[in-house]
Amino acid sequence: MIWSTLSFSVMTGLVKYLVHFPTFELVFFRSLGTLLITTTMLRSKRVSLWGNNRFLLISRGLAGAISMVLFFSALHFISIGSAVTLRYTAPIFTAIFAVFVLKEKMRLVQWFFILISFSGVILVKGFDPTLSYFGFFMIMLCSLFSAMVYLIIGKIGTSEHPLVIVNYFMLIATLIGFAGSFIEWKYPNGFELLLLAALGIFGFFGQYFMTKAFQIYPSHWVAPFKYVEVFFTLSLGLFVFNEPYSLLSFLGIFLIIFGLVLNVIYKANIRGMKKIS
Repeated sequence: MIWSTLSFSVMTGLVKYLVHFPTFELVFFRSLGTLLITTTMLRSKRVSLWGNNRFLLISRGLAGAISMVLFFSALHFISIGSAVTLRYTAPIFTAIFAVFVLKEKMRLVQWFFILISFSGVILVKGFDPTLSYFGFFMIMLCSLFSAMVYLIIGKIGTSEHPLVIVNYFMLIATLIGFAGSFIEWKYPNGFELLLLAALGIFGFFGQYFMTKAFQIYPSHWVAPFKYVEVFFTLSLGLFVFNEPYSLLSFLGIFLIIFGLVLNVIYKANIRGMKKIS
């Protein structure tokens, strides 16, 4: 999971560095690179590219692609550290969807953990000098669509090969990025083309290592380590992009991650007690 978060952090850092390129062009290159790798791997494993439940696979791909477009767009208006942290509020929306849409029960203490994270969102929004209202709106909308992705993947379960799910996502994102690139396209030079190609490579390794981590160890052990990505991206923001962060912004980022990690640990303990009983 550490390798996964490092790969995703490098990819996000590259997007921030290439932010002068149109959003859809960035989405196109990031998705195409990973698509070529996943398609090759599926063919080598003799796994069908099209899966079984195409409706859910297409829905996951659309929600993921929209989330990616929103995230890449938000990086034009928001610091890299705040963007990644606020995107991780997706579990808050997932919990709300689960309660009001899927009619699942959530305990009072879990609402308290969500309140901790939400208070962190308020601090980040209020005290990050780089955070515009438009950027904040886009990143929260990105988080909302990420929550939809989690719910759809939960519906898919183990009925599909993980690479098939990723492949659908990358195929749909590639098509959306390609179509959007007709609106605006910036021709990259040789070095920029290399960096654009690297988006797909680091994106693939991020997905691959994350999948392997969840396959090797129980999810409640692995999931909290996803938030190490915030440390990596904050470091990039501070030392590479010279982004300003106030102490209250750091406190807000801590509260967001703290509340989410507490919720993960609590749910893991509940599952453990149910298995024992």
